[in-house]
Parts: sequence; structure tokens; C-alpha cells
Amino acid sequence: MLNIVLIHPEIPNNTGNIGRLCVGTNCHLHLVHPLGFQITDKNLKRSGLDYWPELSVTEYENFEAWKAQLSDESRVFLFTSHAKQNFLAPEYKDGDWLVFGRESKGLESEILDLFDNHVSIPSTGKVRSFNIANAVSFAIGEALKQINGFQF
Repeated sequence: MLNIVLIHPEIPNNTGNIGRLCVGTNCHLHLVHPLGFQITDKNLKRSGLDYWPELSVTEYENFEAWKAQLSDESRVFLFTSHAKQNFLAPEYKDGDWLVFGRESKGLESEILDLFDNHVSIPSTGKVRSFNIANAVSFAIGEALKQINGFQF
């Protein structure tokens, strides 16, 4: 099972879509507070449809609480548009942590400085970055393809 981490997500619709994606791909969603919405938000529920009760999800009071439970920081991959390494380059393993920042700012430099594995999703250069739900889709797809040929 992959671990998908959203650090301070701001938009409930994106988190709802990512939650639905996690249910459909058997990934565990980790939400690091503060969130820009309440888990009861109708937009979150609408985007997650009726799948939200099936979601494997853990919430953390803050970044430090999430980081404290990590057992192997070498398996943490931070997705940022500023990374030089393409997200296709790492060899992903079951249990890896794929980490994404808030929609408006991405991951803060203080967080990026704590980990070595920074990866980016290349684009044509016509956009600064992809929508977070799309970026998570790219990441899960590649990791699951490597791990098990996208078999469940």
C-alpha cells in the first residue's frame, strides 16, 4: 500500500478526488493539519462521492506529528515543481510515502530541506504545475506500475 500525504491541503474538492483515487487504488491517505476546510465539508463529500467511508485515512495535528511516525525517511518522496529529478526515476516500493504540498504554494522550503528525495512531474512549460489531484494520479500510477504492474 502506498501512502499519499497531503500537507496542509486547501481545497476540499481536490482532497475529495484524491480520497476517491486512494480508495480505487488501495492507497492510504494522510492529511496533515491545518486543513483549509472541515472534513465534513459538502464539497469534500461531493468530490469523494459515497467512497469516503471506504477510505483508509489518518489525520495528523501538524507536520511534526506526521514526521515523528516515519520509520524510514529514505522512502519519502516530495513532489515539487522545483526538483531536478523526474518522478519516473526513483524505484518505488510498497509502503513508500508520496508527499504533496498545498495547492497555492506547494511544499515549503523548511519541509523540503528535511528530506533528500525531491521529484517533479515534467510539463511542456506552459503551466507552472499540475492540479494536485492530477499530480497524485500521475504519482500513484507510476508507483503502482513499478511495484506490481498495476495489479491489485
